[in-house]
Amino acid sequence: MDARVHTTWRAQEWRRPDLEPGGRDVAAGLTVARDERRVAEGLATDPWRYLSTLATLGSFDLTLARAAEPHLDAVAILAQAGDPDLSTLGVDAASGFGVYAARAPGAVLTARTAGDGSVRLDGTKAWCSLSSVVSHALVTVDAGERPGLYAVPLRHPGVVHDDGGWVPRGLSAVRTGSMTLIDVPAVPVGEGSWYLERPGFAWGGIGVAAVWFGAAASVAGRLVDAAIRRPPDQVALLHLGTADRLLHGALLTLRDAARAIADGAADGPAGALLAARVRAVVADAAEEVLRLVGHALGPAPLTADDEHAGRVADLTVYLRQHHAERDLAALGAMVLEVGGVR
Repeated sequence: MDARVHTTWRAQEWRRPDLEPGGRDVAAGLTVARDERRVAEGLATDPWRYLSTLATLGSFDLTLARAAEPHLDAVAILAQAGDPDLSTLGVDAASGFGVYAARAPGAVLTARTAGDGSVRLDGTKAWCSLSSVVSHALVTVDAGERPGLYAVPLRHPGVVHDDGGWVPRGLSAVRTGSMTLIDVPAVPVGEGSWYLERPGFAWGGIGVAAVWFGAAASVAGRLVDAAIRRPPDQVALLHLGTADRLLHGALLTLRDAARAIADGAADGPAGALLAARVRAVVADAAEEVLRLVGHALGPAPLTADDEHAGRVADLTVYLRQHHAERDLAALGAMVLEVGGVR
């Protein structure tokens, strides 16, 4: 038997058997995202297929999934907005999208109406992953005369990318930095605060959690690999049982989220609360799986198994999109608000 079995935890229950990406890099991620466009467009009606697609990609490789997820999110957003005409921005079937909605001190993006009636964007946007790779993006504008969500072309001469400060040991190929826009044409997606108020605003965050889950399931699979190679002792069984409990809970949480979306019960404040809960449960499970597998297997796979070591480093970085105690505090506030306590 091969010494590396590469088992993925209970894959038959959630992994899409028909999805086999052609690579494990950024280009492959964008390709598979374009191929899975219909899955993203059908998010509201078949949310489990959307979430299982992202979990499947996460189980393969996180660079792949990290490139695919924003494009699929953008497709879902545009579908909700009625698929506005973006041909003036050069959008076509080969386009790749990012979604940049983060706020950061000193990074301000403004929208204005030019003399010819077109909308132009100026300013800086932070935390723009792969902005120098993808062709287009959906960006949020929080200042100026026309706040809202806009589609922009990222190969316009007025776009300047700065990812020189990106020095991670995980997700190193998913370069992330800021971009400066100078008189860049834009097309509004929805009107005013539509992006924040739309029914699916929180669903994108659930999609990211599905990617975390898929990656954590592959990490936990190494415990099964180890048990196949050598009869497990009681401590090894403890590690495996704990990982199973954590991932089973995360899987049920994702399935429940899909049910709520399909039932129309994940809109507005209820959707935000659901997304916060899902992300908290899955992030906690993934972090604990990383710890358990490290304790169970020791340094060998982290130093001699390139795939496993890379996945652990990638997932460690990706999980920091969850802001730990701060996001739990925000969850607590939402519990009180949605429950009518305050």
